[in-house]
Amino acid sequence: MVLLVIEIEESTLKEVKKLFEKLEEKVTIFFFRNPEEECVYCEDTLQILKTIAGLSDKITVIEKDHTSEEAKKYNIPMYPAILIHGKDKYNIRFFGIPAGYEFGALVEDIVDASTGHPKVDPRVAEIVKNIDQPVRIMVFVTPTCPYCPIAVRASHRFAILNKNIYGDMIEALEFNKLADKYGVFAVPKIVINDKVEFEGAMPDSFLLSKILEALGRKIPEDLVV
Repeated sequence: MVLLVIEIEESTLKEVKKLFEKLEEKVTIFFFRNPEEECVYCEDTLQILKTIAGLSDKITVIEKDHTSEEAKKYNIPMYPAILIHGKDKYNIRFFGIPAGYEFGALVEDIVDASTGHPKVDPRVAEIVKNIDQPVRIMVFVTPTCPYCPIAVRASHRFAILNKNIYGDMIEALEFNKLADKYGVFAVPKIVINDKVEFEGAMPDSFLLSKILEALGRKIPEDLVV
């Protein structure tokens, strides 16, 4: 396990606080953990969430364990986990600490969850909204990867558009066994429904084409990148 130094500069917090002026509806951030398992970064993760919540009275952090009704209700499969609800109950999830570059993704997700209106190309958004099957997008990341948040944000924007979609950031260092299972040698590594996988941060249209491929559906010609 690689040790991380969790430190948020004051200037960054000021920028985040200003960004949170865009918040519309209240945001609830659930933090799930399993006290029976060792968790190197749980306290650091919780501190990040509490620090963020302290920047706006519209953000609340709720702590739950693996036996809670919420963990069952929201289908939390592993721990530690972060789940973000805002204007609605979305499947915006982080497994592992949102440190490094992922901190920015967390902040932007909070804003999108609050407004319920992520910025997605209208033609892409329309197709995403009409997906009627469960889709799990696993995005394996590391805190030092500058391109990972792009992939994470895309999965989370889609999760806001459609509740059938689960957008999961998975910190590869913390969940190294899972990363090994899926052959994660470079990040971001995206796995969709255990059927389609690829590496790299791609446009929303490419991600949608891969989702449709995983569902066995025809890919519109204008989505092929």
